[in-house]
Amino acid sequence: MTAKKKALLVTTVSGFVPQFEMNNVRILQEMGYEVHYASNFQNPSYGDDNRRLDGTGIVCHQIDFIRNPFHLSNREVYRQLCALMEGERFDLVHCHTPMGGVMARLAAHKTGTGPVIYTAHGFHFFRGASPLNWLCYYPVERFLSRYTDQQICMNREDYARARAAFHAKWVDYIPGAGIDLDEVRKTVRDGDRAKRKELGISESTILILSVGELIRRKNHETALRAVAGLGSSDIRYVICGHGEEEDRLKETAGKLGIADRVLFLGYREDILEICRSADLFLFPSYQEGLPRALLEAMASGLPVVCSGIRGNRDLMGEGEDRGGGLRYCPGGIMVDKPDDAKGFSRALRLMIEDRERWKDMGERNRERSEDFSLERVDRIMRKIYRRMDEMKKAPFLADLGD
Repeated sequence: MTAKKKALLVTTVSGFVPQFEMNNVRILQEMGYEVHYASNFQNPSYGDDNRRLDGTGIVCHQIDFIRNPFHLSNREVYRQLCALMEGERFDLVHCHTPMGGVMARLAAHKTGTGPVIYTAHGFHFFRGASPLNWLCYYPVERFLSRYTDQQICMNREDYARARAAFHAKWVDYIPGAGIDLDEVRKTVRDGDRAKRKELGISESTILILSVGELIRRKNHETALRAVAGLGSSDIRYVICGHGEEEDRLKETAGKLGIADRVLFLGYREDILEICRSADLFLFPSYQEGLPRALLEAMASGLPVVCSGIRGNRDLMGEGEDRGGGLRYCPGGIMVDKPDDAKGFSRALRLMIEDRERWKDMGERNRERSEDFSLERVDRIMRKIYRRMDEMKKAPFLADLGD
């Protein structure tokens, strides 16, 4: 009897696979792989527990990951991963998240496990990143690319850099984790604006929505200051997400005098329904790979105000520079500097004054979202996994391409 093939997925936090990678799990299972998942299940993200893994057929392995790359506990993480790989004899390793990618590739190299795929959901070094980010992360990623058979990048900037400077056997671009447009269309078609009533928001009130973890990288404080700068009580700002900054952000809203206009909804599994009830999407993040939250808002037909960063530009387009730190896109406005609260206020005010164009902007965003469909991502990932399968069978052909 032929032994079942085994694939190992590795991420730092355990909510990552059910949130972003379940289609890849299904592809691997269809290809005959038993899918294993190494993560820190005591530190869930994108929810409060790991129940979304129930019934998936995924075999879970606790690894005591931490996010701090300089902590001595990473030695134990490395030891745990080496022991897991030596014990299970995996036929494929697919790693995600910065520390998951670092530790998995080191352990795979040590144990001779592979081939190895690393998906970068956004390198920490990018145009506009701090010199410290470049000093800390760029040399590590460049070095570890030697231990990477397949590098996957989710935005054009990362892809160009990996192609030019890294050493992976293959480097491919995929348009994000993919969005199920059929699900979005069904929600938009069948939904109504009932969430407004649930939230106590009238139809005459402008509902501005943000989605993202309450962490510094998502830059919610700038959004709060921008909303405060509008000086209007006929606006409600809704934030979906949870995280370590929640108490501080609520305190900030109070100090800005807008606590009665801001709703913190926590982590939600009905984002598409909430998008259906919103008028504008506000996304001021400092750093993104290719943001799923922004893509879902665009696919739902929402006009957008967002920061003009890598990832956001991939989705919205480069836009037209009309001065004042704002770039005009078919589906909204990008603000050049993420910490420009006055710029975000100005962009929101311009959008509110131009509400007759919201429908057209939303339609342009729906059209653009089709380039990032799950169907398109699925085709690319199947090709990549088949390539790794063939590499495992005939490693001497590894450098002969497709």
